Amino acid sequence: MWLLRLLAGVLVVAIGVLLIAYVLTGRRGFLVLAWRLFRYGLLFALGLFALLFIERLAVIPL
Repeated sequence: MWLLRLLAGVLVVAIGVLLIAYVLTGRRGFLVLAWRLFRYGLLFALGLFALLFIERLAVIPL
């Protein structure tokens, strides 16, 4: 779990750096990459939450 938190922190920092780079340079490629990282990070997080939810449902109390 600590690895996922570390990756989430790195993702937030990377998106922030890309947005700052876009503001400073005006190159649209930085904005496109930041949006792509955000989108894939969100999809990964939703998939992980879905797996955790399914795992919680699959546990059968004895």
